[in-house]
Amino acid sequence: MEWLHAYRDAERVGRLVDFLATLELPPVRFMEVCGTHTVAISRHGLRSLLPETIALTSGPGCPVCVTAGAEIDRFVKAAELDGVILATFGDLLRVPGSRGSLQEARSGGADVRPVYSTLDALALARDNPGRQVVFAGVGFETTAPTVAAALAMAHRQQIGNFSVLSAHKIMPPALELLASDPEISIDGLLCPGHVSVLIGAAAYRPLVEKYRIPCVIAGFEPLDILEGVAMLALQVKENRAEVEIAYRRAVSEEGNRRAMELLAEVFAPCGAEWRGLGSIEGSGLELRGEWAAYDAGLRFGLGLGKSVEPAGCLCGAVLRSVRQPTDCRLFGAACTPARPVGPCMVSSEGACAARYLYG
Repeated sequence: MEWLHAYRDAERVGRLVDFLATLELPPVRFMEVCGTHTVAISRHGLRSLLPETIALTSGPGCPVCVTAGAEIDRFVKAAELDGVILATFGDLLRVPGSRGSLQEARSGGADVRPVYSTLDALALARDNPGRQVVFAGVGFETTAPTVAAALAMAHRQQIGNFSVLSAHKIMPPALELLASDPEISIDGLLCPGHVSVLIGAAAYRPLVEKYRIPCVIAGFEPLDILEGVAMLALQVKENRAEVEIAYRRAVSEEGNRRAMELLAEVFAPCGAEWRGLGSIEGSGLELRGEWAAYDAGLRFGLGLGKSVEPAGCLCGAVLRSVRQPTDCRLFGAACTPARPVGPCMVSSEGACAARYLYG
């Protein structure tokens, strides 16, 4: 869409809206996979600018939301161990498991500390040599390399009281599951910008070749997202299925090779449970054998139990895009950002929280 570059940003929005209207597409559904996209779409009212034939639906791009209940339970068990400081990102604190949330464990006396980065968690271990610091790791390819870097630093500095409970996940296997599910029936993927900076556009090519589903990697400004939607719509109109980059200022074909090499050095793919999607082979990350000494699950004998979903909560169906937040009878009544029942209302990137806050 090189023709857009001749216009100022404000003019580009109008041109894109007009362009989409002239395509005269049949009804199509495009899934925005990234939680940051979900929030931006709702916050800026972008759905209202699209033709009625183009629907945007949210996918499993919120890392806190897709963290399975059994993984939350394991984090809570770790936090309740004597002598343990459990460190994690703030969004995770209020996500409920069958044993309650980390915030509730904290209220009950557990030492749970929100951190901004894995290096902050490592600093906690360095500053508290008489305590065990466990980092509850969630997130996709964007955050997992930072955990690998922290573990490499812990090894170099011989910080033995630091370990990780990994609930990290990688995106391509989940996208393949979505593309192969006839119930979901999506016509194009607005691919996540942050993840794509790391894995590169080439990571989506096997998906496109196998399922002939258009993919466009978009940035996060309203104009970025509208341009990504327009590029998807044009692929559908021209009966093409390609991987295109609308976020070239940050995303390349090969991605961040150094970060991915560090990730592969410390972590190995494994099966993982995703809330709403179930168990997906090769979609999780576990510490490789040579790094097993830093695996908090092994260190403290913390196994995974069975996930239990909150009664009446439709977060799983929302993450699969087979239901919308407003389909849930709890939405806006028993479940609000102030008193969330499910993770899609807890996280700042959750589809339910975005719909509640911005409509």
